[in-house]
Amino acid sequence: MAGVIPHQTDPAAGRGRGMPVVPPWIQGPNVSSAPPVSGPSLRPLQAHLSGSSASSVQMPAHAPGSGPPGLGSSGPSSNFGSALPMQVQPSGLPQLGQQQFVPSSNQQFQPGVGHPPSGMGPRIGMPPPSLPGASSSSFPTQPTQYSQMRPTPGQQAPPPAASPGLPLSVGQLQRPLLGGPPLRQTLAQPLGMPPPGNLGAPAATSFPTGSSVAYPPPQNMYRGTPGPFQNLGEPPKLQGTQPASQPPWQALSSQTSASASNLALQTGQSGSLGVNSAPETITSGVVMGTSGSSDWQELTAPDGRRYFYNKITKHSSWEKPLELKAPTEGSQPAPVPGMTTQTAPPMPSLPMMQYQAGVPGYPQPVSPRTVPPAVGSSRIDPNQIPRPTLSSVTSLFETRINSQAALPPSATSNFIVKDTGNCSPRFMRCTLNQIPCSADLLSTSGMPLALMIQPMALPHPSEDSIQVVDFGENGPVRCSRCKAYINPFMKFVDQGRRFVCNLCGFTNETPRDYHCNLGPDGRRRDADERPELCKGTVEFVATKEYMIRSPMPAVFFYLIDVSQTAVQIGATASACSAVQRALSDLPEGPDTKVGIATFDTTVHFYNLNRSLQQPSMLVVPDIEDVYTPLQTGLIVSVSECRQHLEQLLESIPAIFQTSQNPDSAFGAAIKGAFLAMKSTGGKLLVFHSALPSVGFGALSGREVEGRAGSTSGEKEANKLLQPADKTLKTLAIDFAEYQVCVDLFITTHAYVDIASLAVVPRTTGGQIYYYYPFSASTDSAKLYNDLRWNLTRPQGLEAVMRVRCSQGLQVQDYFGSFCKRIPTDVDLPAIDCDKTVMATFKHDDKFQDGSECCFQCALLYTTLYGQRRIRVMTLSLPCTSLLSTVFRGADLDAQFTYFLKQAVQEVSTTPLVQVREHATTSCVNILYTYRKYCATASSSGQLILPEALKLLPLYTLALTKSIGLRPDVRIDDRSYWLTRAVSLSASLSIPLVYPRMFAIHDLVSKELNNGELAPVLPLSSEHLDNEGIFLLENGEDAFVYAGKAVSPDVLHHLFGVQSVNEMTSSQFLLQEYDNAASKKVNAMVNEIRKQHCSYLRLRWCKRGDPIEFLFFSLMVEDKNSLGMSYVDFLVHIHRQIQNKMV
Repeated sequence: MAGVIPHQTDPAAGRGRGMPVVPPWIQGPNVSSAPPVSGPSLRPLQAHLSGSSASSVQMPAHAPGSGPPGLGSSGPSSNFGSALPMQVQPSGLPQLGQQQFVPSSNQQFQPGVGHPPSGMGPRIGMPPPSLPGASSSSFPTQPTQYSQMRPTPGQQAPPPAASPGLPLSVGQLQRPLLGGPPLRQTLAQPLGMPPPGNLGAPAATSFPTGSSVAYPPPQNMYRGTPGPFQNLGEPPKLQGTQPASQPPWQALSSQTSASASNLALQTGQSGSLGVNSAPETITSGVVMGTSGSSDWQELTAPDGRRYFYNKITKHSSWEKPLELKAPTEGSQPAPVPGMTTQTAPPMPSLPMMQYQAGVPGYPQPVSPRTVPPAVGSSRIDPNQIPRPTLSSVTSLFETRINSQAALPPSATSNFIVKDTGNCSPRFMRCTLNQIPCSADLLSTSGMPLALMIQPMALPHPSEDSIQVVDFGENGPVRCSRCKAYINPFMKFVDQGRRFVCNLCGFTNETPRDYHCNLGPDGRRRDADERPELCKGTVEFVATKEYMIRSPMPAVFFYLIDVSQTAVQIGATASACSAVQRALSDLPEGPDTKVGIATFDTTVHFYNLNRSLQQPSMLVVPDIEDVYTPLQTGLIVSVSECRQHLEQLLESIPAIFQTSQNPDSAFGAAIKGAFLAMKSTGGKLLVFHSALPSVGFGALSGREVEGRAGSTSGEKEANKLLQPADKTLKTLAIDFAEYQVCVDLFITTHAYVDIASLAVVPRTTGGQIYYYYPFSASTDSAKLYNDLRWNLTRPQGLEAVMRVRCSQGLQVQDYFGSFCKRIPTDVDLPAIDCDKTVMATFKHDDKFQDGSECCFQCALLYTTLYGQRRIRVMTLSLPCTSLLSTVFRGADLDAQFTYFLKQAVQEVSTTPLVQVREHATTSCVNILYTYRKYCATASSSGQLILPEALKLLPLYTLALTKSIGLRPDVRIDDRSYWLTRAVSLSASLSIPLVYPRMFAIHDLVSKELNNGELAPVLPLSSEHLDNEGIFLLENGEDAFVYAGKAVSPDVLHHLFGVQSVNEMTSSQFLLQEYDNAASKKVNAMVNEIRKQHCSYLRLRWCKRGDPIEFLFFSLMVEDKNSLGMSYVDFLVHIHRQIQNKMV
């Protein structure tokens, strides 16, 4: 019988996996507190390897320049000129089985009233006579207000409203239904507003600001079912009939979206609308229009009030049109009596909304803003286009609700995961949370199908620890055909005597000692008591079947550069100090071993045998055919030789202080260290400062052969991003075969050919740390903290990973830092919490609509304490044949991470121009597909963005301007950026290209809780103030920029200086002074460091310094030499879509 071993009581768990895992020790240059060891990291072996639819927001066009359209607008106008409207369409609703959200009782909704279009049933704003497939209990309604509308000239007034209001569907609860200034917007026509005469046209509401809105469709349309209403701007279509030539999925998707996209918003340009006419508002659409001629008529309502009616556009307005105003009359619209303002935040995806801050009913506002155009211009307000939002609220996320997969929260948000069947999105995140049923549907969508797998990801401190299950000598239960591990989605039949594999469908016999009867619901009676049957992530204790040799000890071998260059810049002393301070952070136990060697033009090993009075140096002069001088004594137990280690590390800087050897035998040194570790495996940590110029694996200064950004030598520049030869690659494969992982700490002032060096850590599951230009005074703290986190983070050794999936899909490829000897397996000499492996998939068969597709990742690894574990993560997602539903389940973070890694693959072989064009084309293709197949019919002058991917254009633009794809960076800088991006997680991929910027000069005036970050600013120079100080961080570096007119008092409180000219160095250490402003800045910087598990090196942007130019180049929303502005990029994207539509 299997036993469950909680991590908290696991004797080998060290300091416990259940402890807080964010590194609280990342606090500053002087660190004394030890970081928590977040638990056993485990070791693998080979044996297991055998064997958007409904709630889309449509923006109908209206006649340009006609002011606010009124009820019964005569339809779209084609006279848009060069204007670019843009709108964001919400992704739609989750399935009905999920928990329902009860809206706040004080939320108000004002539907428009009036006569319905011909043949359209009840009045607009009223519920249809019947709603197939929906009930009042499933869709809670909101309190409704009604207003009596005035007739147009010669028209009878409609009878007063007497029936209940239109029930809002789940996807529209608490969502502002229109854009424009909040003080001018409402969900009903202004009280007493006379409607125009054409009542057979689409229902809309007239506003003084020029906004129009049509109301949401019936709820059943959000589930892909044809509803009783068609698009209000088109004649009714026959239900259930489609053209014979149209594919079924296309027809269903188009019909669903067409019938469910009536919630429309358009911001046109009228004489009464200005850019700053009212405060900004959070809405769900963006549209631009242009001005045009109109024919306004002044009329009087029955109550004596004056209004204006346009005979051409059929629009009515209380506000006097610009054409009729005298030059002295203002253009600001006057308030409309009786109008209410909807200020409720927009609705997030259902799985997140119920658990905001742990309180049901409080969604988090994440929707973009409506962008009103400037008067007489086709440009949109850059302050209101879609941008990332930062929320300090922590939400609770259940992975499955009512037996259905829940849409995961953003990877960059704060959330706590409750595992209810699917694994946490921290471990596995899919680019699509609705799997296309066929390869054709996936290809048509333009979106990738891939998994971002981070098997050792850091959990939130409040999350439950992963439970360890011990099945004894028999090992975990598995499918006898596909070798999938037991999981919550395997179905037991025949009273529990057999179970059906959810991946391959094979029926297996249940082992006798694992048998249990089934309950009335068909589940095993003990399912909720067994982690492997109710949790998406579980760990199994591996048996001898998974062993190929005895457990290896945890070995750490340090290799330190003592060449003339390294000694002179202080890198040698900094490395020795960091290693000495981090000795206490090594895993505790008799099996933890360590070794040390140094190198310049020769390799120096050190005998650390405790029988010696002091360590002895053994020099190997042959750097072409290096060897190890001893068989024992080079790698010894930490507990036995700690005194020798400390003595040696203190003396190494002095021994080589007068070194006159400028060359570096890096290749010979790592080969010699490998020979010393060959029998044990382990981690090789290399501190390197100069270009490897002599001995085995010597490299030449290739940078002079072709500079990055040279137009004539772009093909030559691509070669510089590839390894110089295969020498180090061949050696790296040997490293991986003997389970040696290499981490490389590069402390340098010059070119070191990272493109060639990176192949070693990339093949062995290691990492590169890059300190350029290295400063011993400021970078020593970061070097120590990076080393300390490298040693103490959750990790495992000797790992092997395999991903399995349901029949109908197959793994296409893997991408990351690993060695792959056979197509199905990923070999990882080491795996840690910061590493992500991407797996891509392709169809080999079709799925049935409504079925489930399952992914399972199994990681076999060895902990630092010698235990063998199998971590199994399972994710089951629904399949769909509707393209709109595919878009509804798109995951922006995972998709952008895919495009980032795809660009990394292309850079070394493809000209940068083509890589940037490919990234833009991928974005255009996705938005084009959504526009063509999923959006309702609308003017070609509208840019429509799906809600789930509304930030894709912004991130694509940021990617094209990033260090990896821009033409004006050093070869080593680009090579490091590409190497870092290879194994980067989804949560860190976005900050890599779109950093976060904060204002830090006014933190005292902001009410921020402990650890709470300041509001994020858009990456545009327009948001920089001459009197302000700003901090921009990308997860590794932080740039501090001070305006020219910043107050000396602010500078003194934060940095201890009176003028920016007193900051003599571009790198500095942040000190904490005895004032509230300094304490808040330090707290915020430390919080960022904890979030990224990185020390965050600070750089001061001095006037005219290259760092200042780098800072402004990171303003990705500005137009510069790297590319167009964000607004112009949206225009470019829209034109590309228009061309494809033609």
